[in-house]
Amino acid sequence: MKKIYCTVTNDLNYDQRMQRICSSLSNAGFDVTLLGRKLKDSKPLSEFNFKQKRIRCFFTKGKFFYLEYNIRLFFFFLFLRKYDAICAVDLDTILAATLATKIRRKKLIYDAHEYFTEVPELIGRPRIQRIWSKIAKFCIPKADLAYTVCSSLAEEFDKNYNKKFEVIRNLPKSSKEDLETQIEKSADEPIILLYQGMLNDGRGLEEMLDAMQEFDAKKVQFWIVGEGDLSDVLRKKAQELKLGERVKFLGFIKPLELKSITQKADIGINLLKNKGLNYYYSLANKFFDYAMAEKPSICMDFPEYRKHCNEYQTALLIPDLTKESILNAINTLLNERALFLEIKANCKIAKEIWTWEKEEIKLKSIYLELFSIEKRQLQ
Repeated sequence: MKKIYCTVTNDLNYDQRMQRICSSLSNAGFDVTLLGRKLKDSKPLSEFNFKQKRIRCFFTKGKFFYLEYNIRLFFFFLFLRKYDAICAVDLDTILAATLATKIRRKKLIYDAHEYFTEVPELIGRPRIQRIWSKIAKFCIPKADLAYTVCSSLAEEFDKNYNKKFEVIRNLPKSSKEDLETQIEKSADEPIILLYQGMLNDGRGLEEMLDAMQEFDAKKVQFWIVGEGDLSDVLRKKAQELKLGERVKFLGFIKPLELKSITQKADIGINLLKNKGLNYYYSLANKFFDYAMAEKPSICMDFPEYRKHCNEYQTALLIPDLTKESILNAINTLLNERALFLEIKANCKIAKEIWTWEKEEIKLKSIYLELFSIEKRQLQ
């Protein structure tokens, strides 16, 4: 049985994507360990069919955190008794994984969840951006297997690093019981707009708060699930705008609980500022999560969302991140009932196609091929 370690820098409890990937690899016959970090407020780990391990660091953010975490990872893998491959998830763990696998002569896998050198936090910081770009150019070509979340990013990475990237989309598991748990709303209940994800720069959350000024709390509410760099900023802005019950911050919520909250919502929010190629070429898991829950959503008119909506229109696309465009999209879905129901019907069709059960077949295949394992194990 081949032993694989997957490395991330986050708290493992809320990473639905890696939970799906590691579970699928474990089902394919691999011995999988997901390695993350332990924070002061980390809650007990949820049970899965793969192993999990956390590393505690002295530093919790910034350049010293990334340096410390990679040093700890490097020595962990340098002296680890037995393993066959390291899967570095994103650029922030790849340096340690690259050095360790080359010294120990193990397989290096690169899972590019995002375009790390183009994230908003690095745009406008050319010196830091150059450091990460050098790490990318040094490490990525050395990977034995590389994959990312959409074709736009795969093409960009192929061109920049002369490395073929497979595409494994971040799709949700199919959930037939969701249809049975669809919640019927009474006419006097407010319409719920839902955002789920990190509260970081460029996610359109500040613009959403501006837009919420135009609604009555008894008619429309905006629920925000998650935390991030802008948590305090957004809460303060909501207070300054006196939004009151119009906006609710629900914090981090585990995946199983999140599904029930999504069922209570009416419209999903997935907005991004065109600030770097990471957002422009994004294909967020929430786009598919909303469709799986049969909730029409509002998204940016960016390449991947446009391509998927051309296949099944599960969202209303807006041309720019302005208060006017956001309000126009919300009011369109609220007032044009026929369009709302049409998009909802498209979600019901798409949810049968955009499923992890279909996507994981390719994931298992590329891992089995990497180790020259017979694909009959997929049966």
